[in-house]
Amino acid sequence: MRFLIISHTEHVNENGRWYAYSPYVREMNLWLNHIDAVEIVAPLCKSKVGLNMAYAKEEITVNPILAINLTTPFQILRSFFLAPFILIKMMVAMQRADHIHLRCPGNIGLLGCIAQIFFPLKAKTAKYAGNWDPKSKQPWSYRLQKWFLSNEKLTKNMQVLVYGEWPNQSKNIKSFFTATYSEVDKTEIPQRKYDLPLRFLFVGTLVKGKGPDYALNLVKELVSQGISSELHFYGDGPLRNDLEEKIKDFRLERSIFIHGNQNTEALKKAYESSHFLLLPSKSEGWPKVVAEAMWWGVIPVVTRISCLPWMLGNMERGILIYGDLKEDIAKIKIKLGDEKALCAKSYEAKIWSRQYTLESFETEIKKLL
Repeated sequence: MRFLIISHTEHVNENGRWYAYSPYVREMNLWLNHIDAVEIVAPLCKSKVGLNMAYAKEEITVNPILAINLTTPFQILRSFFLAPFILIKMMVAMQRADHIHLRCPGNIGLLGCIAQIFFPLKAKTAKYAGNWDPKSKQPWSYRLQKWFLSNEKLTKNMQVLVYGEWPNQSKNIKSFFTATYSEVDKTEIPQRKYDLPLRFLFVGTLVKGKGPDYALNLVKELVSQGISSELHFYGDGPLRNDLEEKIKDFRLERSIFIHGNQNTEALKKAYESSHFLLLPSKSEGWPKVVAEAMWWGVIPVVTRISCLPWMLGNMERGILIYGDLKEDIAKIKIKLGDEKALCAKSYEAKIWSRQYTLESFETEIKKLL
């Protein structure tokens, strides 16, 4: 089988190996285990910085295209002139392929949605890694991609993989998932005691959209109300200096800690020793850190966005917050008063997350191919 990937993910070649963003490569390696020949249509990157994982498969053809974006009038005009050349390159590659795989959302994915219309008989899959919620506010280009992918008159012979289960979807929309852990990682977890200090965890890039500042304010408020709590940040980003200054200003050096980027083993230990995961994010696709935390029995405290209500079973497996500090604190304090219910949430979170192993993920990929 000749497998074609259309992606906006930048690639770079070093010593004959192709590198790209590691979470994307880690997933694609599972697909490529079952493929004979691979072609990738994607933009190139000059530097390997940030692209720290190589494809396991060495024989890969990368067909380079220019990256496009629609953020400024100049870039829109530039993209308008580049689009026909990119479309032609995509269609030539699609003609050679036995299976077409689109990575969405993204501007390259949008062009892929258009190009695939001309190949109704080809086997196709699309991975929509963003928020599929039909009611969410999203850029017009994202909404357009969702329209193309859902339109079975234009998009034929394609399975579209989305996060979460949504009502009133076309027949080609398939609820899917992403996995981090294997069957061998299903070790026993001692039952937590929800005594003080409560240990909160934030895992992710320290950027505004992920809400690390809100997580800090939430724990600060709990501490000020006499609820002994700790918050441990795992990750780095442009907001780190601001967060460190706030920790000093609020005199919370003994309660809030920033550990920066850590390896998988350190993160696993952090999950095992924490009570709650805080992710007051504004936008998510499949929030991998939430599924990882649930695997270890950590209770997610997350915003009501994307597929998170589905992941949490509408609070059977976690706590949904709204981004209003006073209201969220009141809700969390009520939950903290029922240790039996917290133990049940932790257990249900673990059971749910451990359905989604790397083995089950690869089995589902085989079915798609």
